[in-house]
Order: sequence, then C-alpha cells, then structure tokens
Amino acid sequence: MAYSGIFRKITHGSYPLTRMFNLLPFFLVASLFWLHIFAVEAQSQKTEDGFGFYEFGAGDVLEVLVFDEPQLSRTVFVRTDGRISLPLVGELMVAGMTPEAIAQKITEKLMKIIEEPKVTVILSENNSKVYYILGQIAAPGQYTITQPVTVLQAIAQAGGFLEWAKKNEIKIFGGPQSPEKILYFNYNNFLRGDSVEQNVVIKPGDTIVIP
Repeated sequence: MAYSGIFRKITHGSYPLTRMFNLLPFFLVASLFWLHIFAVEAQSQKTEDGFGFYEFGAGDVLEVLVFDEPQLSRTVFVRTDGRISLPLVGELMVAGMTPEAIAQKITEKLMKIIEEPKVTVILSENNSKVYYILGQIAAPGQYTITQPVTVLQAIAQAGGFLEWAKKNEIKIFGGPQSPEKILYFNYNNFLRGDSVEQNVVIKPGDTIVIP
C-alpha cells in the first residue's frame, strides 16, 4: 500500500522526482551547448598556437610506409627547398604539409601504378621546429619545440641566467619566416606582475638573446 501511494504521487506530478524528469530535456540541451562551446574553444586554441597538427619543414625526417610494398617504403629527409624524392613518385613538395596531406598526395601518385595503395607518413625526426637561446644563459644552443613554450619556459629549460645577465634587456628575434620581428622581455618587470604580455610563445626559428 505504501508503494502504491508513492506511485500515485509520481503519476500525479506531486512527487519531486517527477519534476526532475520534467527538467531533464533542459539539462541535456544546456549540457550539449556548453560541450560544443568548449570543443570549439579548444580547437581554436590548437589552431592559433599551431600545435594542433604538425607541418613538415626543411630538415625534418619522415618515414613513408607503403603497405605490402616494402621496396617503396623509405625514410627521407626534407631538403632545404622543402621537397623529398621517392621512387615512382619523384619530387614532391612537402614543406608546410601535414603527414595526412603528404600521405594523400603520395597515394594519388601511386594510384597510377599500384592498385589501391595504402600510405602512411610518420614524423621520424623533428628538426624544423626549433628555436635558439644565446648569451648569458647556462646552456645556450638549439632547442626542439615539442609543445608550446614561452620565453620564461625557454629560459628555464636552458638552465637559467648566468650571474651577469641583463635580465631587463632580453630580445626575441624572428626566424626566416619573420626576420623583421624583434620582441622584448623584461624579466624583473614580469616577476612584479608587469609586462606579462611580453612572455610570448616562441615560434619555430626564433632566437632569444640574453645580453
């Protein structure tokens, strides 16, 4: 009898659980909306940072795998002109292309010779996504970019400043793609909470100079 009483309350809409069920569509729509917003923002950040996908450049080494065709599978070096050379494919411009785009391009070339070729392209060595840090730093030299790195993170990775470093006069020079770029980083101001916008993300080819 007690159970039948509860059932009557639910069916007549007086039980709180019923009202919760009535609100379920609203919560589902709201949840889907915010999931969509977060997904768009995450994708936007990946695209803006340039690390959502890898684009090959001069100096990189890539591995080309052709399924069931071992004689066509090669490890190749991207030359300074941005090209690679493959048997049956010939010269191919790959600079600025993703692994998927290169695989598609090779597939299109091989389709004229091989039936339904299956091609995979893998990054073997990342030599184009690098930056340099020079001057009064513990470990000057070339560093590989495997994920977004800021000026402050680059300094930390290089072991920190030497004793006589002029921390207020740090400069970031652009690489071959933006040779006119010169940015400034004032370390002491940054520690005080000022000039935080100067702690930029380092781009491939950039050079950080610490006088």
